[in-house]
Amino acid sequence: MARILILLLGGLVALCAGNGVFMDKLSSKKLCADDECVYTISLAKAQEDYNAPDCRFINVKKGQQIYVYSKLVKENGAGEFWAGSVYGDHQDEMGIVGYFPSNLVKEQQVYQEAIKEVPTTDIDFFCE
Repeated sequence: MARILILLLGGLVALCAGNGVFMDKLSSKKLCADDECVYTISLAKAQEDYNAPDCRFINVKKGQQIYVYSKLVKENGAGEFWAGSVYGDHQDEMGIVGYFPSNLVKEQQVYQEAIKEVPTTDIDFFCE
């Protein structure tokens, strides 16, 4: 019992030290190209601007290229969101991974099909 308490307290301290927050899950499942969701599914191009409503999402400008890593499975009337990172002219935007509406983009090139259904975890919706 003491070990469990120590582990829980250690985890709480780590969370507080990181100044992060776990946001609500957008979906309980995601589609990926592999079991670990590390391979790029596709390259998409933004068809319009998108301003992120919170830290789970990324800002996108029309014409920017986005690497797509996973596609959330649509649930309970929620919108369909994909996870990816912007590839663009501004160095400070590159490499930030977040969600964006799938109807915002048009896939330019599919590298691998998103056929692996994987459960989402709390860390998928963690914000710093």
